[in-house]
Amino acid sequence: MNWPALLLSLKLSAWTVAWLLPLGILVARQIAWREFRGRAWVEAAVALPLVLPPTVLGYYMLSVFGAATPIGQAWQSAFGRPLAFSFDGLLLASIVFNIPFAVQPMQRAFQSIPREVREAAWCSGMSHWRTFLMIEFPLAWPGIVSALVLTFAHTMGEFGVVLMMGGNIPGETQTIAIAIYDRVQAFDEHGAATMSSLLLAFSLVAIGAVYVLANRIGRPRE
Repeated sequence: MNWPALLLSLKLSAWTVAWLLPLGILVARQIAWREFRGRAWVEAAVALPLVLPPTVLGYYMLSVFGAATPIGQAWQSAFGRPLAFSFDGLLLASIVFNIPFAVQPMQRAFQSIPREVREAAWCSGMSHWRTFLMIEFPLAWPGIVSALVLTFAHTMGEFGVVLMMGGNIPGETQTIAIAIYDRVQAFDEHGAATMSSLLLAFSLVAIGAVYVLANRIGRPRE
């Protein structure tokens, strides 16, 4: 077992979830309840990482955030370290690649809340912020948890985009998925099988939890 790679993947997954929790809620609520011109294109942009090959997404991210780009040079000047081929770049790539996994389950959860419930809360004198905290967030909580679990599990198995943006630097950007690839290339079947079994079990548990929560969302409220 490559423990540094596993710990790095867990760290990357945790930070990705932490960033996408507020961002996902903000975007999901806007798409779920607001009617605006170009909404379909916004939804298409959110879903794009689902159909775009990870290597293509990684290529474009390198083209925008690489060391020779204005953004990459500005980051280097501000923080004294490169954005590409670092954990920061790895995290950025993971956030972008996981946007649909975070936003779409949250969007469905917010859409399942009847509009009359929110309007009744406003009529009773509750502010929009308090309505969100006391009404919307608890009702959408199963969908939010589903999104976070799915995002965490998906981040653990990312390969193409993290390899393109972060490279394969042991202890810094080498995730568990990349470590498995290295073990296969080195003909270490036992090491690859051990790490693959761990990811398989983790993914099965995560997907099972998502389906349980999805069934809870779809259950009629009494």
